[in-house]
Amino acid sequence: MAGQDAHLDALDGRLLALLAEEPRIGVLELSRRLAVARGTVQARLDKLTARGTIRGFGPDVVPAAIGFTVTSFVTLEISQRYGHTAVTAHLAEIPEVLEAHTITGTGDLMCRIVARSNADLQRVIDQVLAYEGILRASTIIALAEQIPYRTMPLVRAASGA
Repeated sequence: MAGQDAHLDALDGRLLALLAEEPRIGVLELSRRLAVARGTVQARLDKLTARGTIRGFGPDVVPAAIGFTVTSFVTLEISQRYGHTAVTAHLAEIPEVLEAHTITGTGDLMCRIVARSNADLQRVIDQVLAYEGILRASTIIALAEQIPYRTMPLVRAASGA
């Protein structure tokens, strides 16, 4: 559903910016600050949620703050006999695998993986490779985060807000 009717207007942009700044803000306070009816805010939130623009309203947990201080990006080559679905199911069982994307190029999947230390990263990579559908892994360890994951610049550009 994401991508369909993906236009954001200025009100959507302002609404998303307020939610990003204050995730615990209520609908009534949003309507007050945006100077629009409560029903308008609720309808916009429902629309943005239904089309997949907003994935959730949960906390944004920083892995390093809970002890996972090593971040790595791992390119996986998989056996086409097993396919992406089976490999993805295996990866989803490993808590340290934060995300996985099918990619073009020399690999088949790109994963962001966290660990408590370099030695712990070896354990996680070994767990990833324990599945026979994964042929090879190439790991890059991130030294420092320069730009954290962000979407608000996109929202501002897309909405003109």
